[in-house]
Amino acid sequence: MWQTLLHTLFFGSAFALFNPFANATVTTLDDAQRRITLNKPAQRIISLAPHATELLFAAGAGPLIVGVSEYSDYPEQAKKIASIGNIFALDLERVIALKPDLVVVWGTGNAKLLSNKLRDNHITVFESEPHNFETIATSMERLAILTGTEPIGKVAATKFRNRLESLRQTYKLTEGQKYVRVFYQVWRKPLMTLNDQHLVSSAIRLCGGQNIFAGMKEISPTISVEAVLSSNPHAIIASSGEKQDVLADWLQFPGLLAVNKANLFTINGDWMNRSGPRILDGTEVLCKNLTKVRTTL
Repeated sequence: MWQTLLHTLFFGSAFALFNPFANATVTTLDDAQRRITLNKPAQRIISLAPHATELLFAAGAGPLIVGVSEYSDYPEQAKKIASIGNIFALDLERVIALKPDLVVVWGTGNAKLLSNKLRDNHITVFESEPHNFETIATSMERLAILTGTEPIGKVAATKFRNRLESLRQTYKLTEGQKYVRVFYQVWRKPLMTLNDQHLVSSAIRLCGGQNIFAGMKEISPTISVEAVLSSNPHAIIASSGEKQDVLADWLQFPGLLAVNKANLFTINGDWMNRSGPRILDGTEVLCKNLTKVRTTL
């Protein structure tokens, strides 16, 4: 135990001594285009969104996280960090008690109100809400700036961009190939989907597909079964649960193209719905599925 403690103290001190940026002012923009400035890189971070936790770990800042919101379960090390509850019913006093010098929040909905409360308590907030692949890459770079882990963040972002480009080249449509019309089912009851503002639509486009509800006003609208039947998608993709459960309701409509051609698929919802680095894992699975669908058109 003492050897571990001495090891930690020595290398922690050595890093601070030899890292020229350890005590330098750092600054960047968050996804709300707000300028975030710290007198020195953050050392105590709270993540209030699962995707933000994944981004922080990818950026090399995992060891600096002192608190996370519920469902921050990836990577495995995140499960060992103290949970401070649900973002929709968060104990503000508990957050303040952890004395964070940076809090990363989901930049929408209830989190917006929480962000203002945190700022009122003089806590620096980074709003994270990536809507496209490139913003995920820059998120790792920008968070790394704020946490003093720039080399790691740059490597992670480059790796992400390289894999993204590889997927684009592998699955780009050739002349004569058809787009696959996709219904993306994010929730079964009530029936919900995602519009073009969500990163899922970017994944669908990359794979040569068209989100049939891309034009909806809300980012995660509730829709009717009749609306899906009317659009008659080539494929239905569900992002959670077992196939026989979440997609079973559609089997009563054999005239639906997706059902008639057996183009019903499930993908890990954590890969697809969280705007983190694993979106490329989900995108690759999605592309393979849509490639199969295209052979049935």
